[in-house]
Amino acid sequence: LPEMSYTTRDVPLTAQQIKYYELLRKQLIVQAAGEEITTANAAANLNKLLQLSGGAVYSDTGEVVQFDASNRLAVLREVIEESSHKVLVFVPFKHALDGISKALTAEGIEHAVVSGDTPANERANVFHLFQNTSKYRVIAAHPQCLAHGITLTAADSIIWFAPVTSLEIYDQANHRIRRVGQKHKQLVLHLQATPVERKIYTMLKRKQRVQDKLLELFEEASKED
Repeated sequence: LPEMSYTTRDVPLTAQQIKYYELLRKQLIVQAAGEEITTANAAANLNKLLQLSGGAVYSDTGEVVQFDASNRLAVLREVIEESSHKVLVFVPFKHALDGISKALTAEGIEHAVVSGDTPANERANVFHLFQNTSKYRVIAAHPQCLAHGITLTAADSIIWFAPVTSLEIYDQANHRIRRVGQKHKQLVLHLQATPVERKIYTMLKRKQRVQDKLLELFEEASKED
């Protein structure tokens, strides 16, 4: 198969994201003080920080709180426009897909959204049209929905809107475009803004299990400048 390359694009947080990222980070540090941090709550805390970087966070009541992610959305549009073929955009947090879809619609980019809420027959139809017709320039999807057995070699570029913490899901999702029938060089591009995002992407590229380092990652996030 043609070569697959991996790259990153630094995208600064917006002023609103910076403000609330620091507030959230400090709040998590206070909550952790004097308590034993388990892998489970380290994962939950890291996920909140990652969600905020992506522009949408689940509140304690389960509601979605939207943040200004215009910098990341602008770079996403740029990369899609630079791509010569179709594009997969992987979004680890389902609640961020709505904002991405609205941004793509505003730019006139024909796309489909696939998440765990998408019925199986609808997913299959989206994948068929994307792979075999000119319909859909982009699929924006939760990576777990495309992790196994799907061929989408009509695309030659993958954009990770935010990092996933599962090496298996990351690897399998990237292989949706690296299958028999792929005729073009492939690009996997990571959008990143914070030290913890950079660290996770580095671990994934090195085939390291992020799940085994969640406590360490949370500790490092707590010490970010």
